[in-house]
Amino acid sequence: MQNLASVKVIKEIMTKYDLSPSKGLGQNFLIDASVCPRMAQLGGAEGAYVIEVGPGLGVLTKELALIAKKVVAVELDKKLIPALNETLSKFDNISVINADIMKLDINKLIEENFAGEDIVICANLPYYITSPVIMKLLEEKTKAKSITVMVQREAADRLCAGPGSRQSGAITVAVSYYAEAKKLFYVPASSFYPAPKVDSAVIKLDIYDKPPISVMSENMLFRVIKAGFLQRRKTLINSLSSGLGLPKEKLTMVLSAAGVSESVRAERLTLKEFALISDELIKCGIA
Repeated sequence: MQNLASVKVIKEIMTKYDLSPSKGLGQNFLIDASVCPRMAQLGGAEGAYVIEVGPGLGVLTKELALIAKKVVAVELDKKLIPALNETLSKFDNISVINADIMKLDINKLIEENFAGEDIVICANLPYYITSPVIMKLLEEKTKAKSITVMVQREAADRLCAGPGSRQSGAITVAVSYYAEAKKLFYVPASSFYPAPKVDSAVIKLDIYDKPPISVMSENMLFRVIKAGFLQRRKTLINSLSSGLGLPKEKLTMVLSAAGVSESVRAERLTLKEFALISDELIKCGIA
């Protein structure tokens, strides 16, 4: 079986199929053989049904297939499909799909490939599309039990930040509505070919059976979260006024009813406090 974590093997495959790492698609291939087995195990792939996003040349796919019941790998770059068909040819529990994960109906994919069974998701995401992919996977409310993903280290720190952390952002709070995020391990830039300019980290999102808080409107909750962090250096009332297009006089009333200080910054708020603000806006009928 080919060592897909070998630079020599990667170069041979890329030469054979006339490939080169796409900067536009953020392609960096793993060359640290220890990373993928850890990611597969910690990601809960053993005995599971797995969707992999962005298989590249199949280095993680192979490790997933060794312990999973079945793997469906979704690859955007059609130029990689012939190479994947070769590198994964010895496995009969892998299906490779050439598609854009952002345009796929994930629930339909699960129904067609796993008969609606619970799944886990693993991904080595290009940095530029980390947040959109994660939010899509969460918002579709699939039968995924967890999402284990390799992302830029800075993004990992942000996704796993707690309330009050300067690293906390809109994505932090939004993800916390759907899942518990935790860092598993860091991966240095030297573990990739070509080496990116920054280190990476593997994180796991354990998806809740139901959100930890109840809200009158999920849409309003996410509007408030986004608005709160829109101008993160400003106080909450200023950010909400700009982001929601509401006068401060009305927001003062809303924040008071929610029991939230208008002079605090969004990064200090908990998910529950964002939910209280969201519900008060609806109760007051002003948003």
